[in-house]
Amino acid sequence: MTMKFRLFGLTLALAWGLGALAADAPAPASGVESPPARTAYRLPDFSTLVHRQGPTVVNVRVFRAKPDEPAEAPQASRQPLHPPRESGLGSGFVVSANGIILTNRHVVAGAEKISVRFSDKRELPARVVGVDPLTDLAVLKVEAENLAVATLGDSSRLQVGQWVLAIGAPLGLERTATQGIVSALGRALPNDSYVPFIQTDVPINPGNSGGPLFDLEGNVVGINAQIVSNSGGYMGLSFAIPINTAVAVAKQILERGHATHGWLGVSTQDLTPELAQAYGMDIPRGSLVNEVTPEGPADQAGLQAGDVILAIDKQAIADSADLPPIIGASQPGTERTLTILRDGQMKPLRLKVGELGQGTGANKHAAPTRIDRLGLKVSSLDAATQQVLGLHGGVLVEEAEAGPATAAGVQAGDILLRLGRQAIENAELLPGLVAGLAAGRPIPMLVKRQDNVTFVTVTLAKKD
Repeated sequence: MTMKFRLFGLTLALAWGLGALAADAPAPASGVESPPARTAYRLPDFSTLVHRQGPTVVNVRVFRAKPDEPAEAPQASRQPLHPPRESGLGSGFVVSANGIILTNRHVVAGAEKISVRFSDKRELPARVVGVDPLTDLAVLKVEAENLAVATLGDSSRLQVGQWVLAIGAPLGLERTATQGIVSALGRALPNDSYVPFIQTDVPINPGNSGGPLFDLEGNVVGINAQIVSNSGGYMGLSFAIPINTAVAVAKQILERGHATHGWLGVSTQDLTPELAQAYGMDIPRGSLVNEVTPEGPADQAGLQAGDVILAIDKQAIADSADLPPIIGASQPGTERTLTILRDGQMKPLRLKVGELGQGTGANKHAAPTRIDRLGLKVSSLDAATQQVLGLHGGVLVEEAEAGPATAAGVQAGDILLRLGRQAIENAELLPGLVAGLAAGRPIPMLVKRQDNVTFVTVTLAKKD
């Protein structure tokens, strides 16, 4: 079949048909070497993969108090409504025949009710087994047996350029399949440095979150989690949590209800060509330590500001983004050997990995502080957590009861940064800030959830 296109006054004839481009080419002139034969190539057909793995993918319907509350961002001010209305739609996939489902934590955040819809139109209520804010993973459970189970792959074997497929519910369009390639591996995103994201050009939109990313063999290699966009929609930059990371976290959640992550207690930066030259290096490589947390694991092992971390247990560190995922995936208490550059000399340094959220300080084992006027129990953030999140101060919401804060959309797991015009430095100071504020008047509160920071308004009750 031949089609003609007119372009700037020229007529171009294009022969259609993959694998037959050279079929009618004239024979080369005598004595002229023939060009290498072209290898026939076909685009992949994903139909068999979708048919086999489609039933393992589910739609996650989230019900919150306010019907127009966004599913994938912190809530603005809200008032409880009963019964709760559907306010978000995400995706997930079955990993156990008895009803264990993986999705993103931000999909189910703040849910009062969760419903899971299967490809055969069945719909079952789901409960949250546990979540991990650091990796944005949630484990759900439905009461069912003999469910179709997704085949889990090995994300460490992924290569840039290979084909991948996503199945989910973008913008509520259930069981949508989209394809693309792996664009990059080990990407670090702001506020998500503990996850070595898989970057793809698979079209992903709101509603795809929590859904599986498959390789050509039908193995789940990632969980679609984020996009980078100026418009709010797909712009060619999609990011998935590696399935190896997700499985390790999910196993911990299923075994103990939560996940733990390793902690080193350092702040690092990339080396510029000028810094590399100053350190006597031919090219910039490694992770330059610019701050060491006092009494943290790195400090106790003798790591110093100005050291360059070149490897962990012989695994090379190309830049500072390589360090957090490796340490975060290490179980607290395990010993690792760092190869560092100090004063022009390479040397090994043995250390014991600490636990993120269990840093040093007098308050690390303190009971949560109860704030009755807000209806919250809060705790101070330790130095380790503040360092990872790039914060100075703030308090973690441990429990949220019905009251002014929950009416404003605050929920357990949020971090409170400001109340009125005052920064919330720690849990011990918050009762005093609350006591000095007038009742019955809206007061702005700055709340951090995942990588989103927003103001909500709370109206305090009268003092007891």
